[in-house]
Amino acid sequence: MDLKQLEHFVAVAEERHFTRASRRLNLVQSGLSASIRSLEDDLGGPLFVRSTRRVALTPAGEVLFAEARRVLAAAQEARNAVTQVHGLARGRLSIGAIHGLAPFIDLPASLGQFRAAFGGIDIELTLDGSRALIDEVREGRIDLAFTQPTIPAPDDLGCQMFACEGMVIVCARQHRLAGQRELTLGDLSTEIFADLRPDWSVRRLVDRSFAAAGLQRRTGFEVNDMPMLLELAAQGLAVAMVPESVAAARVRDTRGAPIALATLCEADEPCWELAAVFKGRDGEPATPVARAFLDMLKLPFIVQ
Repeated sequence: MDLKQLEHFVAVAEERHFTRASRRLNLVQSGLSASIRSLEDDLGGPLFVRSTRRVALTPAGEVLFAEARRVLAAAQEARNAVTQVHGLARGRLSIGAIHGLAPFIDLPASLGQFRAAFGGIDIELTLDGSRALIDEVREGRIDLAFTQPTIPAPDDLGCQMFACEGMVIVCARQHRLAGQRELTLGDLSTEIFADLRPDWSVRRLVDRSFAAAGLQRRTGFEVNDMPMLLELAAQGLAVAMVPESVAAARVRDTRGAPIALATLCEADEPCWELAAVFKGRDGEPATPVARAFLDMLKLPFIVQ
């Protein structure tokens, strides 16, 4: 059992899905499955109960999950201590991020943690659309950007996956789709949609999914604010398609109108991806300060 196996285990445990975990780790699924099987063989029993769409932790897996996160966090503290010895007493960290990052990475808390560890580093933050952020990374104006990766991936930039999450349908409680499962994109083609503006990565993913299926849809409401998008759906004015974590956070929020969810079949379910994009080689940023920040995030992943 090594740290890499524990990192793989934690990713599957948090995603509850091997495909999403493999994308988050930037690792082929067969390699991830082999790593988990090797860990299970080493520990003498199964860590996951596997099904066609999800995986769940066994009792042994639940115990290991808590310990694995503790071990990975301790390993990261050791890395940070060594990084401080090697330098980073002065410098600048320039971060870019898309809107709506909060369900996946708590960026303010992460930057606060980094400031506490490296007090001499100046921190800058820019929020923008995916295309603009990737251009700024390419031109050297920011060190790394948290964004949805472009398709195809740019040859001149490095990338580390941080999340791969399925999309769900948000609608009003009384809507005909409320609670439905295994829907196809064709089942949604007659609905009125509430959408984010075209420069949002979530909007581009939805548009691309319908286009790939040869389907058209109607956007009745176009907004630049995720809470407004969800409230329009809650009021029965439209349906919306958002990442699972965004929808789950809205379900827990009792301040607005109640919402219902519907899910897509696996073949039609778009995967919303979040990656750190940077200049660098061998999957690592070129600058020590950007490497130190990503190292702090990766073990364990910082999520709400």
